[in-house]
Amino acid sequence: MVRAPHDRLGGAGDGQGPEEVPREPRPRAGVVEAVGKNVKNVSVGDRVVYGDIAFGAYATARLHPADRLVRIPAGVSDDQAASAFLKGLTARFLLKEVLELRPGDTVLYHAAAGGVGQVFVQWAKALGLKVIGTVSSDAKAKLARHAGCDHVINYSSEDFVSETLAFTAGKGVAAVFDSVGADTFRGSLAVLRPRGRLVQFGKASGFPEPLDPFELAPRSLYLTWPILPQYTSTAEDLAIAAADLFDAIATGILKVDPSNLYPFSQLIEAHHDLEERRTTGAAVLRVTREFSLSDNEVPALLVAVGYPTEANWPQKPRRPISDVLAFA
Repeated sequence: MVRAPHDRLGGAGDGQGPEEVPREPRPRAGVVEAVGKNVKNVSVGDRVVYGDIAFGAYATARLHPADRLVRIPAGVSDDQAASAFLKGLTARFLLKEVLELRPGDTVLYHAAAGGVGQVFVQWAKALGLKVIGTVSSDAKAKLARHAGCDHVINYSSEDFVSETLAFTAGKGVAAVFDSVGADTFRGSLAVLRPRGRLVQFGKASGFPEPLDPFELAPRSLYLTWPILPQYTSTAEDLAIAAADLFDAIATGILKVDPSNLYPFSQLIEAHHDLEERRTTGAAVLRVTREFSLSDNEVPALLVAVGYPTEANWPQKPRRPISDVLAFA
């Protein structure tokens, strides 16, 4: 186990559908303050990020399994790590692990102006793919084009099925990446080329209707619903994926600096902005405060979270903490 104060909390603020409500952020970055005696992969003073536990980001510090922490390398800031960690890992496994895509393939991505969408589009273009992006407004269309989309469709005013088939000269796309769900499911299947794949990874507008698998037969289509935890379930898989993501950030393939920065004193405003969908891209909370625990408070805190009090922590934390948290 590792004890670490939170430095950054970050997240998407995609505003993709009714399930997007203000909630405690999931990706967090911090500095390791103490480690258990058998911990080998991180050390005191390391900058780390994690994103696998949904609650507890607003705690001053927390205990966390060491094998679920990832070191933040030089060349990647705490803001970037917190804001891009889950979005980047998601974009990566969609592009590199769920299916095999080749340079020149055309794909369709729904909600391309969202947090995951903008990372996905940048990475897809770096891999040589052509990307059609759908959005819900003209303002979001600008964001999708800026991310690198070859063609952008505003599905509020345009039929994405006919527009996609027109762009591909009637051939269809190699894959559709759909986190919207009910509203786009049937159309997503309609625009696939023979042997194309629908990657359903969300349901912002509700669950898709039931599908008879025999409907896939005429064009030999594939349908899958992958989830990130199955691709990062081991420490090795998580480390490999994170290293690839951080390399893409450090080398400039991905531009992931957060577009919405809040001091922790504006926490309520940040939640309201997310609720009203006033944010695009990443929203990050920064916290700077003096943090000091007395000798009696340290074991009390450890007992409260179930860690043995006889743990030999290297030293009592007494230093300023700069926290950054990202909304998921």
